[in-house]
Amino acid sequence: MPNDRTEPPADVIVVRPATPADAPIIVQLIGELAAYEKEPPSSVKVAEADILRDGFGPQRRFEALLVEVGGRAAGFALFFHNYSTWEGRAGLYVEDIFVSEWARGRNVGRRLLAEVAATAEARGFLRVDLSVLQWNPARAFYERIGLVEMTEWRPYRLRGEALASLAAEARVAAERGL
Repeated sequence: MPNDRTEPPADVIVVRPATPADAPIIVQLIGELAAYEKEPPSSVKVAEADILRDGFGPQRRFEALLVEVGGRAAGFALFFHNYSTWEGRAGLYVEDIFVSEWARGRNVGRRLLAEVAATAEARGFLRVDLSVLQWNPARAFYERIGLVEMTEWRPYRLRGEALASLAAEARVAAERGL
């Protein structure tokens, strides 16, 4: 009797573009990522509607890849275009890459990043950028596969009250015709 099994074998790794149906899985994986980064669940504000709007809506702000092992969601990479003024070319910025604990050590992360690299190359992009927490043991993995720590660059972020205050300055200047 033929095997009617539809699930792939437990060791088969599949990396594929996420679809709108994956929004709940992506939100779940983002929650796992927050726990891995020692953040409380309340720090995750994203909802399925946000993923659907920004990842699959008319003005896509990001793309995502989902990785499955044996048909089970094992991680994701969420990325978007950036731009190098010096190179005059776009690149990809990986906002988040995450592999669930149960799937680590199986080359899942490598396969996921390889697909990100292939996407960048297929689009004629010259680089892939990402940021990593200082304490994250994945840094050694990234370095093994060829990512280079940009020690001379320091990340900065503007948000919250500081963002609102600076934006207000621009509105006031525009109102005054400055």
